[in-house]
Amino acid sequence: MTRSARLLSAFLAVLVLAPAAVQAGPPLICHPVDIGGAPSLPWGSGPGWNTPQSGYDHTRLVTDTLALLTPSAPIRVRMETLRRATVYAMDDPNRGRELLARLEERARDAGSGKGGALALFDAGYLIEAYKESRIITGRDIVDPARDGEAMVREARHRREKDPDMEYAVGLIASGKPSAKSSR
Repeated sequence: MTRSARLLSAFLAVLVLAPAAVQAGPPLICHPVDIGGAPSLPWGSGPGWNTPQSGYDHTRLVTDTLALLTPSAPIRVRMETLRRATVYAMDDPNRGRELLARLEERARDAGSGKGGALALFDAGYLIEAYKESRIITGRDIVDPARDGEAMVREARHRREKDPDMEYAVGLIASGKPSAKSSR
């Protein structure tokens, strides 16, 4: 192969593979959700996905997260808040488990209305984010056999035609190995 052909091949490989490299990492954790100026958990200003605010008091994680996940909070704000909560919980797994227990309690108590769908979404999305956190930390915050994806799908079913719920379901699925790659 001539030198120019090798250079052209290398250039084409970079063009094809670079977008995949930019999107590397578990999607629920490593891909921040754009929420504009909407309120969420405190966050630093550095580049990348892992910029929690230094000095944030982890003892406030459960209270702060629950206060942000109101019935009026949009799905994408919920997703980013739960992503940030997961990053904080990666350093404080017991606090993370406490948050999940409170969200699951909310889901049980909320019933089948709009609030119930949102509570179910929050608990399911957090379960899936915690499962992805194992890729980074090597520790389990939640039993990997838990099926948060089914909870999010049920929440989507309850809130028909919600494009942000569809986006969340797709994002969860994108972080799972495909049947083809697991053979």
